[in-house]
Amino acid sequence: MRYAADPHDLLRWYDAHARALPWRVSPADRAAGVHPDPYRVWLSEVMLQQTTVAAVKAYFERFTTLWPTVGDLAAAPDAQVMGEWAGLGYYARARNLLKCARVVAEDHGGTFPDTHAGLMALPGIGPYTAAAIAAIAFDRPEVVVDGNVERVMARLHDIHTPLPKAKPELTEAAAHLTPETRPGDYAQAVMDLGATICTPKSPACGICPWMAPCAARRAGTAADLPRKTPKKPKPTRLGYAYVARRSDGAWLLEERPDSGLLGGMLGWPGSDWNNAPDPAPPLSADWHMIDAEARHTFTHFHLRLRILVAEVPNDTPPERGAFHPHHSFRPAHLPTVMRKVFDLAQGALADTI
Repeated sequence: MRYAADPHDLLRWYDAHARALPWRVSPADRAAGVHPDPYRVWLSEVMLQQTTVAAVKAYFERFTTLWPTVGDLAAAPDAQVMGEWAGLGYYARARNLLKCARVVAEDHGGTFPDTHAGLMALPGIGPYTAAAIAAIAFDRPEVVVDGNVERVMARLHDIHTPLPKAKPELTEAAAHLTPETRPGDYAQAVMDLGATICTPKSPACGICPWMAPCAARRAGTAADLPRKTPKKPKPTRLGYAYVARRSDGAWLLEERPDSGLLGGMLGWPGSDWNNAPDPAPPLSADWHMIDAEARHTFTHFHLRLRILVAEVPNDTPPERGAFHPHHSFRPAHLPTVMRKVFDLAQGALADTI
């Protein structure tokens, strides 16, 4: 395989066309000696895992306003951080975020390790995230490969091996191009190229800085790459969710176990999620099933929740969960599927909220 592309052509393009992102130091500022804040780089990389840039921006700005440093985040109450994370999904990331922040604050004096190996030793940081932080925050020549980079490499070298089998081949191609100089800017440049020009559909090959050496453009196969192994259809799981409101307006919520989906998040008590869920009311009440289901799609399955609602007296003892006063209840702090349940349930309750 011949690697004819020049990373410096891409860096010149990046200097003129880099995306302005709230966690990024611009090429001009970096050239003037401004160094990226490892805390902000780390936070953005964790948030961006399996999430779009557009979805992350508001969360990133809110987190860095509430907790400007890793020490501030480490000292934050778990419930507040989990609540602010609500809606961003993949909640294990939020739990690991706190674990990592506390290790950095307590064991490293609030300073992130500056090597791939040192970063890998922190909770919740895997090979990709360690490489991205080492490159972007510390200018280490690490090979950073995300979905955008895989697509660029597959097209640049006309690689037809389907993903995920192609990952080693694509990583090798990326490694040959990673420069010793400005590796942090280069890593962001390839990601920007994939996000803005070498897009999944209708790539803008005519304005690409790597147009000439792109083998897939010459072969006419760019739009078909990267190839992917067909995914198996997602199964559908069923469940029950119970929404109880006390006479004084308090809501019955329970904290989900730390392990598993939505771990550590507040939500409505309910059943297991499977093919034949067993109804498990959290307290004795006159439950009414509403004529609507909350539907949500997770990474590996679709979920359909039947919703039961009840108004209960103030002295009703719950068997599971705890009542939360209405004035402190914030639907926005619920995970997305639980907010869907709430939106459907509130219209079925006797009073308007």
